[in-house]
Amino acid sequence: MHTDQTLIFDADDTLWENNVLFERVIDGFLDWVAAPADRDGARAVLDRIEAENSAALGYGATVFRQSLADCARALNGDRALTAAEDARITELLTPLTARDVELIAGVATTVAALADRHHLLLLTKGDLDEQQRKVAASTIDHHFRGVHIVAEKSVDTYLQLVADLGLDPDRTWMIGNSPKSDIAPARGAGLRTVFIPHEHTWVLEHQDLGPDEATLQLRTFPELLEHF
Repeated sequence: MHTDQTLIFDADDTLWENNVLFERVIDGFLDWVAAPADRDGARAVLDRIEAENSAALGYGATVFRQSLADCARALNGDRALTAAEDARITELLTPLTARDVELIAGVATTVAALADRHHLLLLTKGDLDEQQRKVAASTIDHHFRGVHIVAEKSVDTYLQLVADLGLDPDRTWMIGNSPKSDIAPARGAGLRTVFIPHEHTWVLEHQDLGPDEATLQLRTFPELLEHF
């Protein structure tokens, strides 16, 4: 068991549920805009638009709303949305804009125990206000010695965090569910990594890591206590 390490945690879909809520909104959206036979095609259009908008505008419910509106327009010959259609999108988004944070099973007790043994940090990407709201609502934020909200997670993001905080890469672990944002760039920056897959990880966060014996892979969050 490693002792007195720095553990950096991803937030969305590592500490609390996130993408499954977006998927529920998408299901309602597709029920509204697509005939059953066209559902897969409509989803492909939405995925393409989300990829473009996230690259240009970032992440979060506001950008997601723009993606839904753009998709609805694209599926309707690029005509402008009516006021009623715009209101329907706002209604569909309610689960994302008016909700409490739903911690993943075992997170609260595991984080509390780890905080007694290690230095905990939180690193999440997305809209600043939205992520701050979720962190505050999580009820576990007091366990983290620092909360860092960034627009994107790249190798440079991790290198800057290491430099700013004077971290020892050999004793610093990035823990998350996203191969693209949490594991690959952290490894590229020389950090150690823990991969905890989530069945609802956003498709845009998927990435083939290839052989990676240096990354510890766990099935559930509480298993961290067996290693740290």
